[in-house]
Amino acid sequence: MIVDPILVEIYRHRFVGIAEEMGVTLRRTAYSPNIKERLDFSCAVFDSQGNMIAQAAHIPVHLGAIPASCASALNAFSEWQAGDVVILNDPFSGGNHLPDITMLSPVFDGQEILFFVASRAHHADVGGMSPGSLPLSSEIFQEGIVIPPVKLYEAGGLNESIMWMILANVRTPNERKGDLAAQCAAHSVGQQRLSQLLLNHGKDEVCSYATYLQQYSERIVRSTIETWPDGTYHYQDQLELTDTKMATICVSVEIDGSNINFDFEGTDPTLNAPLNTVLAVTISACYYVVLCLIKEEIPVNSGCFHPISVTAPKDSLVNASWPAAVASGNVETSQRITDTVLGAMAKALVDEIPAASQGTMNNITIGGKTADGTAYTYYETLGGGMGAAPDQHGLSGVHVHMSNTRNTPIEALEMQFPFQVTEYALINGSGGDGKFRGGDGLIREYQFMEKATVTVLSERRKLAPWGLNGGSSGQRGKNTLITDEGQEVSLSGQFTREVNPGDRLRIETPGGGGYSSDKNSRNT
Repeated sequence: MIVDPILVEIYRHRFVGIAEEMGVTLRRTAYSPNIKERLDFSCAVFDSQGNMIAQAAHIPVHLGAIPASCASALNAFSEWQAGDVVILNDPFSGGNHLPDITMLSPVFDGQEILFFVASRAHHADVGGMSPGSLPLSSEIFQEGIVIPPVKLYEAGGLNESIMWMILANVRTPNERKGDLAAQCAAHSVGQQRLSQLLLNHGKDEVCSYATYLQQYSERIVRSTIETWPDGTYHYQDQLELTDTKMATICVSVEIDGSNINFDFEGTDPTLNAPLNTVLAVTISACYYVVLCLIKEEIPVNSGCFHPISVTAPKDSLVNASWPAAVASGNVETSQRITDTVLGAMAKALVDEIPAASQGTMNNITIGGKTADGTAYTYYETLGGGMGAAPDQHGLSGVHVHMSNTRNTPIEALEMQFPFQVTEYALINGSGGDGKFRGGDGLIREYQFMEKATVTVLSERRKLAPWGLNGGSSGQRGKNTLITDEGQEVSLSGQFTREVNPGDRLRIETPGGGGYSSDKNSRNT
């Protein structure tokens, strides 16, 4: 194959553009604020063998998980027809946690499958023991409906029994039905664009450049890793199980030529709590860190991942087995894995790694009934402080690392749900001090109009985000309930409780760590 460098760049943008257009369609047709306002979804294009060709710049935690879902679906079905749509959310069959529902559809050229399109979207409720499906669970059965790889659509026809089963297990069936339809609409757009690409340019050219882009990305990643100092670098960090009990994540990063391995030996065993992760989530965090350190702008595809390997003890916190609880592992533990890996990499790449960011997604789920008796569920995550870098201050009030969503606009929230946001502001000075300051966390306070059940899953309430090279730690987060009578109740990082009309929930998110103690040359 004679490679035209201009066509390489054109095809790179063609494939990414298809994934991005799928995302635009999903957002514009979704029902829930979590998808249409927070943008909690990812879309991707795969080749016929399940290799990722392009992923839109959506959610980092999906980097390694969407390919795992694709592989699971391909293993489950050997025969495909035009119009098939496979759906799944089982964390132990390619998913990451139950609210993230993945769909996969084939793209045919005549009788031959050449591509697959995929989407993953966080649904605001999939059943389980608390509204929003992020409960304080001890086993996966408490977290919602588990969907193994099944065909929701077969040859274009809806499998109504499967749809009925899903909707019968959730608190907000109309919203779920609408969001599932939005994912299907996104797939239709992806299929149309790929089919048109094949029609305009031919199978040979399109598929050849799809393969070449993966080879190109692998070469760039390998050439970058080769510049890093060989050796093994260790680090450990902790998760907050209770106010006094912690869980430890350990990593050893081995750099050997153009290869890098992340070994999590020494990490604590599986917990009787929802903070466990499946291996795909751990892999995603490792992929993310490596890609952040690639200075060249490259296509994100399966080729990027070939130089990277991840090993983790079976039945550990970072490689859980069925039927472990994993609801918050995807959102909270993934952040701590990222912190731990960055801590190890800071020993290899001095003056290149930033201080710790807020290290949590500050997950909030709220569920109940509106004044007219209609059931609702709501989910969002909150931004906080970004860790300071070796050459710049951290950003404030933003989502960091494994979360790449937006903060839900107050207007969208108050239009649809029986609660209001009474305060929304940055916490000035909450970022760690140093030559470069960590970004500030934020305050978000909700006042409830009706009775509701609230669950919060948050971290860095006891252990502050660490500074680096002498920089100070960021300020810890804080959760407080202010009752209708004015009493302030300090809440733990992870809780479920009933709230009454007039009660206010105040979430203060952590600041990022500062960088360097050399204040004489502080850049303000």
